[in-house]
Amino acid sequence: MEVIMAVPELTIAKTKTASRWYPPPQGEWTYEDYLHLPDDGLRYEVIGGNLYMSPAPRPKHQKILLKLIAVLYDFVYGQELGEIYHAPIDVILPEQAAPVQPDLLYIPHANLEIVGETNIEGTPDLIVEVLSPGNATHDQITKFQAYAQSGVKEYWIVDGEAGVIDVFVLRGRAYAPLGRFTADEIVASEVLPALQVKVSDICAA
Repeated sequence: MEVIMAVPELTIAKTKTASRWYPPPQGEWTYEDYLHLPDDGLRYEVIGGNLYMSPAPRPKHQKILLKLIAVLYDFVYGQELGEIYHAPIDVILPEQAAPVQPDLLYIPHANLEIVGETNIEGTPDLIVEVLSPGNATHDQITKFQAYAQSGVKEYWIVDGEAGVIDVFVLRGRAYAPLGRFTADEIVASEVLPALQVKVSDICAA
């Protein structure tokens, strides 16, 4: 396989070899190509025609994600605001030909028509990604741009190692920082303004 970029936890590939991957004859990966990938424990996403592969997340990543799921679940369902979903789940964004797999997302009741039988096809209002060693560039640049272009209203990037949650909100077709939150600060949200998430409760060891 011709590797465009490789880091310890993330590989981006575009063309051939390795029997477990099916190189697309047209050069760029599509949804149909994605559907033929093996169920081998790796996490696959296609953004801008590139195939992104990463292994299963580490325990700390999952611990942080589970805390976020618990907080958002209680709030969203308690207030009857909509639904939340978490990886692994395929999300086909309007500006993308094939799925991404966000760690966590929120869809309000008014937008639930985007939830289908096998995937979500449309734009969630809120997406949360938890950084893992080696994938920071993917979440902070590649997905950052893809989510903005697709109209995701709010994007959280959670850095558990640093104990930081960065929140970005959509302004036109680009993200603007709403704030960087640390320690005992409460994370601000425009999409869920009454939500109370303390950074230390999420990122504590």
